[in-house]
This record gives sequence, structure tokens and C-alpha cells, in this order.
Amino acid sequence: MYRRERSIPLRGSAAALPNNLSVLQLPARDLMHFGVVHGPSAQILSSAPEGMPLAQRQLQIKVGVGVSPPLITQVHWCVLPFRVLLVLTSHRRIQMYESDGSLMVYWHALDSGDASSAQATFARGIAASVHFICVGTWSGRILVFDIPAKGPNIVLNEELAGHQTPITDIATERAQGQDGVADMVTADDSGVLCVWRSGTVFTLLNRIPGFGVPCPSVQLWQGIVAAGYGNGQVRLYDASTGALHVQISAHARTICALDLAPEVGKLLSAAEDTFVQIWKLNRDPESGSIGVEHCHGECISDTQLCGARFCDPSGSSFAVTGYDLAEILRFSSV
Repeated sequence: MYRRERSIPLRGSAAALPNNLSVLQLPARDLMHFGVVHGPSAQILSSAPEGMPLAQRQLQIKVGVGVSPPLITQVHWCVLPFRVLLVLTSHRRIQMYESDGSLMVYWHALDSGDASSAQATFARGIAASVHFICVGTWSGRILVFDIPAKGPNIVLNEELAGHQTPITDIATERAQGQDGVADMVTADDSGVLCVWRSGTVFTLLNRIPGFGVPCPSVQLWQGIVAAGYGNGQVRLYDASTGALHVQISAHARTICALDLAPEVGKLLSAAEDTFVQIWKLNRDPESGSIGVEHCHGECISDTQLCGARFCDPSGSSFAVTGYDLAEILRFSSV
């Protein structure tokens, strides 16, 4: 069971974008960072664990004088083995900052050369894998940036091709680099999932076909791919084979966010139907079959949800954002 805790006020409401919440836990400093997109700005908030707001910062995409800043599509913290970077994506470029947003260390302009006149350019879908940061684009390609241990010498390492429609989300597992082990999954607007192995050169291991429904959010845990779809379904696949093991009619409307608590295998799903659901994933060690059980449901009345994240790796608390809601809602287990 979870109960509602003190909410954190926002300067502006969250934009109606999927995956519109990022959370960074800093236990050594007894701090939580939250990131939320609001139009052309990203709000970066720091709070004490009990929800007391401590600091707030607004970031925008840098453009020329007299030019309106572009809309931001996502904000996300990328936790690498040696540093943490805050990444913003937009319709014009990608920007990377130090973890508190105080200093921009790198930016990358989006090349609109291969976009038709009717097609908007944008980046969306952000994840860290070993010493790389991967970012999805409108063209279906994934940009892989090589991140140094410190400093701004970030370079575009390669571009991954596996999708024909815009990328929606990217998820990775922390136990990367093992031979033959899938450690990254990407999703797109047609519902296609691509399973990758990271490394100096990324390798496409599996391509799970879509069924005509977008997949706004995806997660990866111990070889299990969890995908949330526009029809409210959550599907669980085996990452190594691409086989579908579980199909859940989890929500009545489009799923806007999935998140995983890696220490315990809890899966959080949030959707435009106002509900947040908590599930527990498991795998039979003998047969390899994947199972799931429902743990908790929470209704956020009269709210179109757009972001939801666990606040710790054990899944003992989570946070939620909603469209036209000028606060971050927090819940903790009892």
C-alpha cells in the first residue's frame, strides 16, 4: 500500500508529453532532484526526502537573439559509472548539463536535411549505457554519444538504424557489456521494439514487430522487456528471443509512463485514464517463463497523467505529474 505525501509545487504545470518526469536520488546528500518539461522550458527542482522544496531552476534550449526557444520534448538524468549528466531534447537540438543544470557541457544540433517539409525534427528518448548516452530522433535513428569521465569532449560515436518511425523511448539495464546479453531496448511510434547489446559498436539482437499502436514507454529488467502501448496494454517480452509472455489490459487509455524499481522488480505504469498501477515481475528459474502480479492501484482524480517515476531503487516511493497540474504528487509505502 502507498499513501500520499507532501506534494512539491511547480512554477508551471507539466506539459502533456509522455515520460514527462525524471527523478535523480542523491542519498549521500539527502536530496532528490526532479525534472519536468513545461513548453520551452524544463523545471529542475531539488527537495529534501520529505518533500520540502529547496531550490528550483529553469533551463531552455539556447537559440539566436530574437528567436523563440523551441519546445522541449524531454528532460532526463543519465547516470553513468563516473558522472551524472542532465539531458534536454527539443525540436532543434540536444543539450547536456552537469547534474544540477548549472553548466552546459555539450550541445548537438539536429540535422533536418533528411526530413521532408511536412515532417518536424525533434529528439526524444534518452538513456545511459556504460559510457554512452543514447538519444532517439524523429527519423527513427538513435544517436550514440561517447561520454568522457570529465570535461566537455563529448563526441557522436555512431547512429543506430533499426526503426522506420520516430523513437518514443529508450531503456537500458545497468549490467551492460556482457557478451550476448541484451542491455538496451528502443521503441517507436509504430510499436516496434528493437533490442540491442551495447559496446564499442552496438549490435541489434532482436526486432519485435509492432501491431499498429504506438509504444510511448519501455523498460528493461533482467532480460524482460516491459512495453506500454497506446491502447492501455502492458506487454512483457523475453529480450533474448522476442517472445511475448504476458499481455495485460492495464489501463483504459494511452500509457504515458513506465518505470522499474530494479532491486525488487516492481513495475510502475501510468496512463491518461488517471490511474497509476504497481506490478511485480518475476521469472521462473526452471522454465524461464515470465509472470506478473498486481500490487497496488492509485487514482489521481480528474488528472491526465503524463509522467511517473519511482523515487528509489526499491520502489518504496513514487512521484507523478499531470497535465495542467502545478505540482509533483508524491506517494510512499506504508
